[in-house]
Amino acid sequence: MGDPRIRTVSKQTRETRIALTLSLDGNGTATVNSGIGFLDHMISTLARFSRIDIELDVVGDLYVDDHHTAEDTALAIGSAIDDALGERRGIARFGSAYAPLDEALARAVVDLSGRPSPHIDLGLRRENIGQLATENITHFFQSLAIAMRSSVHVDVVKGDNDHHRSEAAFKAMGLALRQAIALDGSTSIPSEKGVL
Repeated sequence: MGDPRIRTVSKQTRETRIALTLSLDGNGTATVNSGIGFLDHMISTLARFSRIDIELDVVGDLYVDDHHTAEDTALAIGSAIDDALGERRGIARFGSAYAPLDEALARAVVDLSGRPSPHIDLGLRRENIGQLATENITHFFQSLAIAMRSSVHVDVVKGDNDHHRSEAAFKAMGLALRQAIALDGSTSIPSEKGVL
C-alpha cells in the first residue's frame, strides 16, 4: 500500500494535457516541464520550500497563449494537494511566512480551511516575465487556492524587480504551505466544526 499523502493526476482537455505526481511528505524535489520556463522555475521554487515533491509534465495550447497552461497546472496541483490531505486530520492547518529575495519581500498566509478564498496582491508591473504573463502569476495563486479549498493570502510587501517579487511570493507560499500541511501527531481534525 502506498503513502496516503501521494497523489497522481492525469487530466486531458482540449486545452491541456497534464500528468502530475505529488507527495506532501517529500524533500522538495521537482521535475517540471510546462513549456513555460518561468512557470517551471516558480513551481520548482514552490516545491523546494514546501518540501512537496512534484513531478509534472504539461502540454498546453501555447499557440493560443499561456493562460490555460498556467491555470490548469495550478488547478491540478491544488486538487492533488486537496485530495492528498484527505479529511485534513492531524495537520497543522495554518501556515505563515515572510520570504525575501534581495530587495523584494513577500508574505504568505495559508489556512487549509476547506473554504476556497484567494487574496493575492503581487503588485507586478511588467507585462511578462519570460513567456509567462504576470497576470497569470496572480491567477496561478488564485487557481491553486480554489482547487486546494483553502484561504490563501499572498502579498508582496516591497521590491523593485518583478522577477524577485514573484519568486519571493512563491518562496513565502512554499514555506507557509509546508507549515500548514505538516502532521502534528494528533488524529483530530483541527476545527471546532469537526470537519474541514
